[in-house]
Amino acid sequence: PPRRKQPRRAGWRARGRTRTVRSNLLPPPSAEDSVAGATKGERLQRLGCVQHVADNRLKTTKYTLLSFLPKNLFEQFHRLANVYFVFIALLNFVPAVNAFQPGLALAPVLFILAVTAFKDLWEDYSRYRSDHEINHLGCLVFSREEKKYVNRFWKEIHVGDFVRLRCNEIIPADILLLSSSDPDGLCHIETANLDGETNLKRRQVVRGFSELVSEFNPLTFTSVIECEKPNNDLTRFRGCIIHDNGKKAGLYKENLLLRGCTIRNTEAVVGIVIYAGHETKALLNNSGPRYKRSQLERQMNCDVLWCVLLLVCMSLFSAVGHGLWMQRYQDKKALFDVPESDGSSLSPVTAAVYSFLTMIIVLQVLIPISLYVSIEIVKVCQVYFINQDIELYDEETDSQLQCRALNITEDLGQIQYIFSDKTGTLTENKMVFRRCTVSGIEYSHDANAQRLARYQEADSEEEEVPRGGSSQRGSIGSHQSIRILHRSQSTKSYWRTGSRKTLGSLLDPTHHVYPFSPQEKDITPDPKLLEKVNECDKYLAISRHQEHPLAQLSPELSDVFDFFIALTICNTVVVTSPDQPRQKASHGVPPRAHDALALLRSPSVVSLPEGEHGSLPFRELLSGLRKMQQGASHRERLGQPTPAIASNGYSSPADSWEPEYPQEPQPKQELRFEAESPDEAALVYAAKAYNCALVDRLHDQVSVELPHLGRLTFELLHTLGFDSIRKRMSVVIRHPLTDEINVYTKGADSVVMDLLLPYDARGQHQNKIRSKTQNYLNLYAMEGLRTLCIAKRVLSKEEYACWLQSHLEAESSVDNREELLFQSAIRLETNLHLLGATGIEDRLQDGVPETITKLRQAGLQIWVLTGDKQETAINIAYACKLLDHDEEVITLNAESQEACAALLDQCLHHVQSRGSYTPEKTESCVNVGFSSLYLASATSTVSGPSPSLVIDGRSLAYALDKNLEDKFLFLAKQCRSVLCCRSTPLQKSMVVKLVRSKLKAMTLAIGDGANDVSMIQVADVGVGISGQEGMQAVMASDFAVPRFRYLERLLIVHGHWCYSRLANMVLYFFYKNTMFVGLLFWFQFYCGFSASAMIDQWYLIFFNLLFSSLPQLVTGVLDKNVPAHVLLLKPQLYKSGQNREEYRPRAFWLNMVDAAFQSLICFFIPYLAYYDSDVDMFTWGTPITAIALFTFLLHLGIETKTWTWLNWTACVFSIFLFFTVALIYNASCATCYPPSNPYWTMQALLGDPVFYLICLIAPITALLPRWVLEFVSDFSTHTAAILLPKDQQGAQHSGHKCTIERGHRAGGPGGSGPRVLQTRRGCFGSMS
Repeated sequence: PPRRKQPRRAGWRARGRTRTVRSNLLPPPSAEDSVAGATKGERLQRLGCVQHVADNRLKTTKYTLLSFLPKNLFEQFHRLANVYFVFIALLNFVPAVNAFQPGLALAPVLFILAVTAFKDLWEDYSRYRSDHEINHLGCLVFSREEKKYVNRFWKEIHVGDFVRLRCNEIIPADILLLSSSDPDGLCHIETANLDGETNLKRRQVVRGFSELVSEFNPLTFTSVIECEKPNNDLTRFRGCIIHDNGKKAGLYKENLLLRGCTIRNTEAVVGIVIYAGHETKALLNNSGPRYKRSQLERQMNCDVLWCVLLLVCMSLFSAVGHGLWMQRYQDKKALFDVPESDGSSLSPVTAAVYSFLTMIIVLQVLIPISLYVSIEIVKVCQVYFINQDIELYDEETDSQLQCRALNITEDLGQIQYIFSDKTGTLTENKMVFRRCTVSGIEYSHDANAQRLARYQEADSEEEEVPRGGSSQRGSIGSHQSIRILHRSQSTKSYWRTGSRKTLGSLLDPTHHVYPFSPQEKDITPDPKLLEKVNECDKYLAISRHQEHPLAQLSPELSDVFDFFIALTICNTVVVTSPDQPRQKASHGVPPRAHDALALLRSPSVVSLPEGEHGSLPFRELLSGLRKMQQGASHRERLGQPTPAIASNGYSSPADSWEPEYPQEPQPKQELRFEAESPDEAALVYAAKAYNCALVDRLHDQVSVELPHLGRLTFELLHTLGFDSIRKRMSVVIRHPLTDEINVYTKGADSVVMDLLLPYDARGQHQNKIRSKTQNYLNLYAMEGLRTLCIAKRVLSKEEYACWLQSHLEAESSVDNREELLFQSAIRLETNLHLLGATGIEDRLQDGVPETITKLRQAGLQIWVLTGDKQETAINIAYACKLLDHDEEVITLNAESQEACAALLDQCLHHVQSRGSYTPEKTESCVNVGFSSLYLASATSTVSGPSPSLVIDGRSLAYALDKNLEDKFLFLAKQCRSVLCCRSTPLQKSMVVKLVRSKLKAMTLAIGDGANDVSMIQVADVGVGISGQEGMQAVMASDFAVPRFRYLERLLIVHGHWCYSRLANMVLYFFYKNTMFVGLLFWFQFYCGFSASAMIDQWYLIFFNLLFSSLPQLVTGVLDKNVPAHVLLLKPQLYKSGQNREEYRPRAFWLNMVDAAFQSLICFFIPYLAYYDSDVDMFTWGTPITAIALFTFLLHLGIETKTWTWLNWTACVFSIFLFFTVALIYNASCATCYPPSNPYWTMQALLGDPVFYLICLIAPITALLPRWVLEFVSDFSTHTAAILLPKDQQGAQHSGHKCTIERGHRAGGPGGSGPRVLQTRRGCFGSMS
């Protein structure tokens, strides 16, 4: 595409908190226009002199060719360890204190820096390629010079440009919608790239532009747009458009097309760019990869500081020793000291200072330089193997676990508290309509319950089929009743059954609707209620021409009619039917249809060019109109008039007679419902089962079809969307039958019941309905159903006009708009008339009860934080085994903060005195608000289970107050489970933060919706579930799982492995470096503490970096101290990570003591072997290096529990590499680094039997205590297991002991790999 010749003028100006956008096609304002009332900076901006417009170029790279080296080094030096090693290497360049050749000393740190830099460079290059691909995507931009749309790259788009988009194209920037090919000014977009939701969203052309008859011309656009500055809030957009005549129109998020979304079901749209490039909401939300510091890493940093302190102490001790030694042998200094050039010598104090700095250089390996890089490598490999675990793959959704945070895998093995959402996390979030009550009468829907039971029986029969069976599955639903607590691991899903083809259709770009199962769609209506609905329909069809047809109905039938109208239209469900032309309900045939009919009669239609009218939607339109014309001509031949749409907005087949002879049945096309939440879809399908079907929804009207009344078209005046504070939504409509303005409200019973008309002696009917409905709501909640109340209000014209004025002011406000709209909605949603309530069943996910049981056995405390009402949450909690029927449940419901404080004190006293209480005493304790739903049995004693706590949202708000949070936390800590009901997203995050900060516990939060994001981000580990509420939770999480049940394997298996591997690897690093440094330190006692080393500097520099690094990496990636099936069978083994048995301060210091002991053995055995011999220092030091290598590998062998061919290969390779380098170095580099002369040292040692003898004796002797303790630990474990009764033997697995298991598979998380030998973990195993 041709490039732009010159940059665009600034199309916006910032003014306070707003931005002004104007068309880039307009000429610059004249100087006269700019002078009046404008500052100098504003005049310059208006004249286009200030070019501060963000273009649409995407740049996520961090470096350029020039900035890479300095910027990358600057970032790497943010790590104090790198600064430390560079400082040591530079210190070695000082002649007075150097210990090695300066160039050689730089090699390790340069190697580490180079490896990290290469990794960063590769990642940045990958980002550059991605940026280049996106920046060079094409789109149509209106050109002022060519006066038409031309192709431009995305990166060439600027604020103020006009962009034309076609169906299935991705939106390149944040664009204000000004024109659409849709006759009603609508545009459908898919936001999957933004938030993962595949259901279509509707966007509306800006008010005032959708009425344009001719095609939109960007050259005539002279309006000015005033909107908020760029921000990352995807849920709102505030602004207004100011026309030339001074009139304003409000702008909302429904008018904005966000970058990254895709145009669907709309032939073409045109809009003006509001935000471009990194100012778009999508890019402002892209904060890059999440970085968290794991608890093990924080503890490791603390131990690194201990090593630094130990290094300073050893160097200081050596410096003092050298000063004293120099002072003692002052008279013999000429024998060992080289004088300065002027003949003078150093004083003992100066020599001691130099010795201190030299010892820092010599003993620098005490700080593991490769530890951080090794940990990163191991974590990346661990994440890879977790992703490859076939047991974490969900066939139903064709998704697997995602690791989004690479640096906290070990935290998965230390979790103590799990905070879980309920809906969509523990349950399927697939709603099934079960029961309802209308006008105080309950309809149990027994036939519908029997239908669901048949599905469950079919599921049960499927579960009995063997795994390898070849039975054909039917298309049955995926839900099970919450009362069925045992489910197989294989989910029977309606849209999974059959083949992969069904799943592939979900990924097809033409299929964007959630595939509801027959359980959700095919609802069996209650006969009594269906009869009443039909009675309403028939009566209204007869009396529709009367002035007030609804007034002729009885109060009960009127409520029934309004109830189903509310179910149908009080939502945001989108109806799509791509095979039928969309047209607005109006008087007669729409004008565009007339034009099309005229074209249809013309023979030139056949020769229409493909580019203009030959597109698919237009052909479908012509096809539909041909059918209309054929139907009209057929009716004319029969003498049947063509049905017309009545003036009141509905059409009825009763207006026309039907032929007596039978007609061929025409296949009725099923409409597709695309709902933003499963609740809405369930209610729409329920209404459809009662022949009250939603058939069309536009931005200003909703159409409902009934059998006798025909199509009713309601004028949609306002939609007051749902929010978590109001907990309800409302629609304001003009009723086509009465011409009245009605408000239909649907929401939680806890809020709707408080908004009803006050009790009135004249409203006996409404009072009776309220009390009966409340009783049924309690019944539904006890059955675990999600409840919603349906209410209505009739507005007079005066009331509506008064409210409308304030509402329009709130809509046109830029600042504080959300608060004003919130207050406007509250003013409208009052004095409601209760119609009825619904009970919807949200079924448990497969395996949830079993998973919760396993997690509890693993020592995890599980808290459920839900927005559902208390009774519903309690019922679900019993179904999923969060609560047990034989345990005491404490409920905390307070009406004020004072009452909450009193109840907390009462509860704490009760819990602390449980050891001696009786059921009667408990009963007396729970008189005021503190109730026990299920009291413990009379036989309960101190050893009985801990109670569980249930608290509602209002009481939770009081309990989270600064004065009460400690009491609440202490009470919750004593409870087995905690269930928080009616909790808001903010309360969820506050609870997690409270436990994390006060108890210093490791927390995990899991959820599936946008309301769980804050909780997920606050926890130490956040887990998202890719459910029916989009991907917001996944995008904010550290790990993403397809189902809740996969949390069991993720924590108990992979979490345990990751923590055990990294903890042992870190301890092994400290042990290895301390032991190697110890060898050098003991030598100082024999060299006057002169900081000399008996080990060649080549071995000193490269020993940790090359010779001994690979085996521990392989063990850190592949080692499994306990097999997966044992961990799942004995979840108590997970407690070792919670108690930090692998890596705690005691283990660290025992490890350091063991390293010191081993260094003594490995130093003095060669010393005694070569004592009083004529070997030189390096000939004696080389065997010590070889012994250290053998000791390290044998020590690692003791700690390795899973041996594979990779472990053997790594060990053999390390030995081979050491001896190969030594032989080549000793043969070819005799005088490379004088004064040392390593010539032929290794070759001579290989011919000396003493060398082989000490290489055998020293490692075995050094590791003998570890072997003895291993044997004693194993023997005591076996003895205890034999003596304990069988029912108590399982408790022995809560430690790190495991029976010997031979021949299990290893090499990958899924259990595939080479044959291995599984050994047992002992005392030192849990220590290091």
